[in-house]
Amino acid sequence: MKKTLKTLFLTASLSLIITGCANNPEKEVEATVAPTVLANDYPTRDRVEFVLNCVAQHGGLSYINQYACGCKLDKIAEKLSFNDFEAAKTFSYLKSMAGDNGGMARDPKQSKDLRKQLKEAEESAEKSCFVK
Repeated sequence: MKKTLKTLFLTASLSLIITGCANNPEKEVEATVAPTVLANDYPTRDRVEFVLNCVAQHGGLSYINQYACGCKLDKIAEKLSFNDFEAAKTFSYLKSMAGDNGGMARDPKQSKDLRKQLKEAEESAEKSCFVK
């Protein structure tokens, strides 16, 4: 939630700055449209965390594991936006909680759909990136 608010704030701030510069009559600045940020542009910190966890799950640090885990995240990013990825991971972590609290993460259709999409993306990425 905090990342979403930060991202929204930064995006809004950047838009205001760009708009202010583009509408400045004192300078002849050609308004250019910034390239659209890809929906699957995962933050570096989250990419590193994913790769480190993946490497640990696949037997430790080696060039092959590091490369394959980076590939795996790239393949997942092609199918899920970062927000969907983050929500699916959160639902996956919380679904194991017992009782009603766990049910709030397990039962909603959004939770089931996102967890299914993540599972399918991970399985496909695993097959594409890891040589068996």
